[in-house]
Amino acid sequence: MSDSTVGPAEQDRLSMMLFGHAAFQYLHAGCELGLFRLLHNSPGLSLEAVRDELGLQDRPISILLFGTAALRLIERNDDHYRNGPLISRLMQHGQWEAFEAAVEFEAHINYNGLRDFTASLREDSNVGLRRIPGEGPTLYHRLAQNDHLNDTFFRYMHAWSQMVNRHLIEMVDFGQVSRLLDVGGGDAVNAVALASAFPHLKVTVLELADVVPRALAGIRDAGVEDRVRAIEGDMFVELPAGHDCMLFAHQVQIWPLERNLDLFRRAHAALPPGGRVIITNSMADDSGDGPLYAALDSAYFAALPGGGGRVYSWGQLEECLLEAGFTKVERIRPRRAWTPLGIILGIK
Repeated sequence: MSDSTVGPAEQDRLSMMLFGHAAFQYLHAGCELGLFRLLHNSPGLSLEAVRDELGLQDRPISILLFGTAALRLIERNDDHYRNGPLISRLMQHGQWEAFEAAVEFEAHINYNGLRDFTASLREDSNVGLRRIPGEGPTLYHRLAQNDHLNDTFFRYMHAWSQMVNRHLIEMVDFGQVSRLLDVGGGDAVNAVALASAFPHLKVTVLELADVVPRALAGIRDAGVEDRVRAIEGDMFVELPAGHDCMLFAHQVQIWPLERNLDLFRRAHAALPPGGRVIITNSMADDSGDGPLYAALDSAYFAALPGGGGRVYSWGQLEECLLEAGFTKVERIRPRRAWTPLGIILGIK
């Protein structure tokens, strides 16, 4: 392909694919060194002022500012710097904490595993798990054996869930729900948010034994022990009865469709007539060619977690719910979400 047939936009796109790892390193460095927070609090600083505030030498600060400006993460005007529109928008809309936590997750966990992405595709297995220290068949078993990685993972999931929970509270009617089971609810971030927003709601967090102490701590810190509890259990062994709603937040993309079908059948059996299931996570388009975020996120599920999942389309999950026995399925597309976040409601 000659230069005459390739425009600057196509060249930049090819460069981003070829040097994507380097582009991420600029983003990660800007987060970890505090560049973006500095320019949010003090826009228009000179190179020298940024250098001194970040404690870097002349060569490193010139490289950092050059790269982040070329990526349009920051803007340079008369040798003064401010955040670019993308970073500014995340800061202004209260999404920066979740984004920054996601960057740390990618840097310390996902990038290691994705070194084995091609091998994972060839073997249809989570080959990248070998990059994570510890023992166990899944990423989650091994994270529990490494405090730093475990804290990084839960910090990411907590911040990400906080962002998602705003959409759940805004767009899902919990008025007819009295007892909710949060399946794999982590540190109880979902349970606390929903219980705080809906005072009539009682929530149970179902988690693995290693995670239950985190959930109990989150419940205590929020002061909602009277309406939120955490219990130990395996979702693939038993989903406890006594609830009229089950929430699967960031869960189903971990597992292959056949395991999700089994999970939904268990949920259907445990729910009363009129009971509901709520699924929330990133969604792929039914067309099978996007969005880009969902496609790139699927690489993580191919190489690391160990469940055999991916980011599924709306239609794939809806078909699973219907096959499991749910008679009514509804799509809810959150407004103002910068990720392809989706919510699916199934009613028994």
